[in-house]
Amino acid sequence: MAIYTAQEIMKIIPHRHPFMLIDTIEELEPGVRAVGKKCVSFNEPYFAGHFPGNPVMPGVLIIEALAQVGAVAILGLPENQGKTAYFAGIDKAKFKQKVCPGDVLLLETKIVKVKGPIGIGEAVATVNGKVAAKAELTFAIGE
Repeated sequence: MAIYTAQEIMKIIPHRHPFMLIDTIEELEPGVRAVGKKCVSFNEPYFAGHFPGNPVMPGVLIIEALAQVGAVAILGLPENQGKTAYFAGIDKAKFKQKVCPGDVLLLETKIVKVKGPIGIGEAVATVNGKVAAKAELTFAIGE
């Protein structure tokens, strides 16, 4: 059972349709880690051009979905409520398999380092237990 629905997620992060890329938060340890889900639908606007006849979720959007899950984790801390987590870097990104309509992405981001307003998360996206993408994400907390 999800602990946060899309409506509750929107109270934490500023993303809105069509750029909110997570449907639910399944697990949350504020400041430590979060696990979310994205149910990939053929109706996603990017499938019109990526790629017609062979729809594949763009890797950059999988990374963005992982970052949004990480933002829920770090903004779940009381001292960060009402702030925004901005991307500051993407390292060690790897894409292991295609993500297509009908897939359910399980998105996990662990916060592994925080120094002041800057932090690093280790992020992994899986489909049916197989790694689809992973990366090290750097974020900056701002007002």
